[in-house]
Amino acid sequence: MPNLVPFLIFFLLPFFALHCSARDTVTLGSPISDKRGDTLISSGGVFELGFFSPNGSAGKRRYVGIWYYSSTPRTVVWVANRDDPVLDSNGVFSITEDGNLGVLDGSRRSHWSTNLGTSSLSSSPTLKLMDSGNLVLRRQENRSAKEMILWQSFENPTDTFLPGMRMNENITLTSWGSYDDPAPGNFTFELDEEEENQYIVWRRSIRYWKSGVSGKFITSDDMPYAISYVLSNFTSSVGQNNSVPYITSSLFDNTRLIMSVSGQVQYVKWDSQKIWSLIWAEPRDRCSVYNMCGNFGSCNSNGDVVCKCLPGFGPASLEFWSSGDFSGGCIRKSTLCGKSATGDTFLSLKGMKVGKPDSQFVAKDGMECRRECLNNCQCQAYSYNGDEDSRVCWIWTEDLNNLQDEYEDGRDLYIRMAVSDLESTDRDCLICGANLIPYPLSTGAQCGDPAYLSFHCNISSGQLSFEALSGTYQITRINPESRKFFIKLEADSCNNEDDSKVLQLNESSPFHLTRWCNADKNSAGSGNLIGRGDEVEITWDPPQEPTCSSSLDCKDWPDSTCHETLDGKRRCICNSKFRWDPLLINCTQDKKLGGPSSEKLPSTLIVIVIFISSVFLIVLLAMIVYLYIQRRNPSKRPENWASIWRHSAPNLYNNERHVKSFIDSGRFNEDETNGIDVPFFDLESILAATGNFANANKLGQGGFGPVYK
Repeated sequence: MPNLVPFLIFFLLPFFALHCSARDTVTLGSPISDKRGDTLISSGGVFELGFFSPNGSAGKRRYVGIWYYSSTPRTVVWVANRDDPVLDSNGVFSITEDGNLGVLDGSRRSHWSTNLGTSSLSSSPTLKLMDSGNLVLRRQENRSAKEMILWQSFENPTDTFLPGMRMNENITLTSWGSYDDPAPGNFTFELDEEEENQYIVWRRSIRYWKSGVSGKFITSDDMPYAISYVLSNFTSSVGQNNSVPYITSSLFDNTRLIMSVSGQVQYVKWDSQKIWSLIWAEPRDRCSVYNMCGNFGSCNSNGDVVCKCLPGFGPASLEFWSSGDFSGGCIRKSTLCGKSATGDTFLSLKGMKVGKPDSQFVAKDGMECRRECLNNCQCQAYSYNGDEDSRVCWIWTEDLNNLQDEYEDGRDLYIRMAVSDLESTDRDCLICGANLIPYPLSTGAQCGDPAYLSFHCNISSGQLSFEALSGTYQITRINPESRKFFIKLEADSCNNEDDSKVLQLNESSPFHLTRWCNADKNSAGSGNLIGRGDEVEITWDPPQEPTCSSSLDCKDWPDSTCHETLDGKRRCICNSKFRWDPLLINCTQDKKLGGPSSEKLPSTLIVIVIFISSVFLIVLLAMIVYLYIQRRNPSKRPENWASIWRHSAPNLYNNERHVKSFIDSGRFNEDETNGIDVPFFDLESILAATGNFANANKLGQGGFGPVYK
């Protein structure tokens, strides 16, 4: 045994020497050098400070940070130069000549600094890494042994909160840019200045998550007291609760809170298995995101598509809603508060979570609360708590936000609606929770079509389910336009290749499996997946004519009468000249059998005919006006004296006097003879030839007057 002592000393001495050489303090002349591999290690060996490259990062990006000592992989809790790395190994971390902390590269360019004033730096400061993970820069007061803290990392965090810090209005945790880039990211965590002991996560300028969104209406979404206790640095104002462990409890040892890259705030603890175990996280699902579905949009985390508009509402932007952007929310189909309060009613919803109410008062019963809402045109919804020790009526006058149905700690909520938006036929089933059940789907013998009686509504929870041969399944959403609904399966069931063993439908039923766990049934063989999830899509066949016992049962289907069919059942058969349209679920006029609808022309053809007719009438009117103007202006007519000659010749030649007077008139010009196809003679030659129209030269007289030789 004595011979082993020198042997052990020989091998253990380097380790003792290494531990003794480790320091936890930096002074003005002793920087941390990246090239030498210098680090600071807290006195208890809990934290370490030095240069590092993020795990998996490319290139030579070097940062100064603090991490848990000997952690593998390295767990970084603070970074100095997070947005300006040193690009080689020549960096140093030191107290600069002006008394600030700084990260410098080989050319002495600053990559980060504490930027403190110089007025209080008369004496040499020291920097120390504490076992709490706090990096403290301090200096000794003149003529006193008391030290003054100049700067500390606990007041300048990056993405991590450690026990011993205190969240206040000046503290913000900012996520990394990515898992291998400590640059400031998109998410920040801070104290909510509007609510006491509540916190908020921002995605840049947009609220991403908020604790206590429901206020006192629902307190289960508040920040857990134990975590608030840590964030307040164990102050008594938060610790007044039985759920908060004593300050020395091991619950707070080796814990930290991180603003993660994903936008989730995580509270973790180093457990006995030597791993970081998740204790609490928010937002825990998509419905925990602040106002995920927008105003009047209801969220349900059980489905692959989490958002839907409540009955009586529609998407504010159908384009954005269809693309998966639900932030615009939903809008009412009808306005509230008509000529009288009787024009409004209430949609009753079970197990709902909703944003903080705008007002509250003590009411003796639910009817008083209802009347208060009806008498206020601004009232959008109300809820009543009838507990003996607290009879409270909550009123919402602003648009409802952060709606979530099937919430574990939810309350009954009554949303004000126009009566016309909730009116239904005698055959429509009552609304189940936030689900509108369209005809022909049926939850009982008194509604829907008996062939579709495969649904059950849990009135107490407002949950709708589908009953198949293989069991009962929760319905996540219904799409009446495409005749589809979706059911939720256990996650393990989706991995079963033989879906018939998991979900069995009656072959004679009108329901058909069309998509298995978001895999297109028609292309499943090719492995074409359109998404991931545990939803199954089922479609239903268009219904036949409604069943009936008398014509009174057909009042909801105009132009139909109750008759017995070939299968022995009585149905609402469409009247003459009408046929049953299973898609419109109504009797429509048959165009083949005539009727007013068959004589109607297409609207486009009517427009074309009207246009052509209008153009024709305009042209015709223009021609008539033109001719009328021409007739009113004789001087502009294209007539000549040649045409006058042809029309007046018989009258002109009745006698010699007329001929002579016409010739003497001087109106018979040379340029007006083009229209006369006979030889032209001037007056002198005619007088000479006829002897001045002497009777001796007269041959006789015809129908056109005297004839001379």
